[in-house]
Amino acid sequence: MFNKLKQFKDLRGRAKEIQNMLGKESAQGSAGWGKVKVDINGNQQVTAVTIEPDVMTDRAKLQDLVKEATNDAIQKIQKIMASKMKENGGMDLAQEFGDMMKK
Repeated sequence: MFNKLKQFKDLRGRAKEIQNMLGKESAQGSAGWGKVKVDINGNQQVTAVTIEPDVMTDRAKLQDLVKEATNDAIQKIQKIMASKMKENGGMDLAQEFGDMMKK
């Protein structure tokens, strides 16, 4: 029982390390030929939005561009996160947790 608790604590520590590492990553999505840009970090939080003044006159178009740029940023950061997880063995955490629970 105590062995499982230690394993769980170790897994939790590794997961926290990976989360901190991913939090340092960032990506930028854009739309409308770069007129709207959205920056996002590895925790999938929007950190910045840049909008060129000339697209502010059409509200519906601006809303679509913000949505498109945000989705672009999310897609990019997810690719970065998957790559980093693979490089740092983070994908193994879920497997280890599952194995630990079976024992």
